[in-house]
Amino acid sequence: MDEKLKKYLENNDVRYILHKHAPVFTVAESRIDRDIKNIPGLHCKTLFLKDDKGNFYLVGMPAEKILNSKKFRQVTGSRKIRFSTPEELKEKIGLTPGSVSIFGAFYIRGEDSSIKIVIDKKIWDAEIVGFHPNINTETLEIRHGDLEKFYKSLKCRKDILEI
Repeated sequence: MDEKLKKYLENNDVRYILHKHAPVFTVAESRIDRDIKNIPGLHCKTLFLKDDKGNFYLVGMPAEKILNSKKFRQVTGSRKIRFSTPEELKEKIGLTPGSVSIFGAFYIRGEDSSIKIVIDKKIWDAEIVGFHPNINTETLEIRHGDLEKFYKSLKCRKDILEI
């Protein structure tokens, strides 16, 4: 895990259990990795999306869930939505494809109002969730109370939505 993220989590009293594993780039790859399958809690993924108005969304959702783009557009007020390019991802939050995580939100500058973090309600309601800490060789197992601490610590725009 990146030292800056580790320090940020410590400073905000966000506890977690770190699990190391082979690199995974997709949910399909994670399904066959024994080490990942044994991590407790709801396994999650993160998408970095862009709408037709130039807004970006860092979207945390259950790993097995397929984004309902129609519903997402309705709840965000967007007409069109697409995956961001690798260049946009790198420019906006300093990450590369395969390592995108809700923990990337800590890199969002508070003044950058073009980026919003969206956490799916199913994740918010889960007792334990697992996300990569911006690197695909590790997963953080995190309890709801600590997810809530992380969420509240963020200075960017954010929302919990049923998507």
